[in-house]
Amino acid sequence: MSGIGSFVQTPLFGIALTLAVYACARLLYDRTGFLLLHPVLVSIVVIVAILEFTGISYNDYMRGGSIIVFFLGPAVVALGLPLYEELVALRRNAASITAAILFASVTGIVSAVLPALLLGSGRELIASLAPKSVTTPIAMEVARGMGGIPPLTASVVVLTGVFGAVVGPLILRAVGVVEGIAFGLALGAASHGIGTARAVEQGGLEGAASSLALCLNGIVTSLIAPPLVSLLLRFGSSAG
Repeated sequence: MSGIGSFVQTPLFGIALTLAVYACARLLYDRTGFLLLHPVLVSIVVIVAILEFTGISYNDYMRGGSIIVFFLGPAVVALGLPLYEELVALRRNAASITAAILFASVTGIVSAVLPALLLGSGRELIASLAPKSVTTPIAMEVARGMGGIPPLTASVVVLTGVFGAVVGPLILRAVGVVEGIAFGLALGAASHGIGTARAVEQGGLEGAASSLALCLNGIVTSLIAPPLVSLLLRFGSSAG
């Protein structure tokens, strides 16, 4: 038992647990193709269950988990490869993409802030929710700059991504958006990296468009979130 306890105290535990659970979840998803068995969603549920059942603390797990989080930034940079491969097609649709990203960024912020305002939430919580549709490293910094709670933001971002990756394709198919740049932009702008992974499964162009949406939405949201959130807060205060 002392050996197991010592292993739990090392960063290797969090890394090994995460990779092992995700590998199994990915295998399950690949074999079934069932959207609700998305590997990220399954991994979250299984890891939380393991920690609860064994009594291992979140801090012990995050000794290794934080190392995995570190690689989120380089992973975003790696998305430049599909962008390069589909650069010509994306450039032809530059005006439409720009308009779509601006609309998506505003919608992502407003859709998080307005319900929180209506429920009487405080500024700290609202600031934490506002960047929910942006990839985690950017979202945490945006939330921190607005006085939010970065760990809460990270949790909301992951939930948003999983929900978008699972439900997004169903909604897009229902409205007739099933391929191409529009499909990728929608998933990338609404559900960042997790949605992008789902878009890549659809095709190379979809993956490239989603990668572009992820990056541009992060930039636009980081610029407009602080003034837009302040404006919405003032509007909520005057309306109340």
